[in-house]
Amino acid sequence: MAGEIIVAGWMDYEPADRDTMLGHLVEVGKRTREQEPGCLDYAMTADPSDERRIRVYERWTSQQALDEHFTTGHIKDFRAATTGLTRVGVSMEVFSIGASRSMR
Repeated sequence: MAGEIIVAGWMDYEPADRDTMLGHLVEVGKRTREQEPGCLDYAMTADPSDERRIRVYERWTSQQALDEHFTTGHIKDFRAATTGLTRVGVSMEVFSIGASRSMR
């Protein structure tokens, strides 16, 4: 558990591009969860109060699993498909998990 990584933050896109980006994120998320055993969770969602914002949450078994994620074919395909979409802001952080517990 001590090696788990969480990536969290947001990305802002021009309002006309956000839904297109979300569509691509749905596909890359599906492929990531299906094909990458080091991915524990991968969720990108539209912020309901900001027409530009996409919220990001990823959970990985390790930093190595996250690093390998960026070398996959589906990430290459994703990057090619989203070239030309206008991102206007981003804030992403990587957290190393030291411990966790159930809330219930």
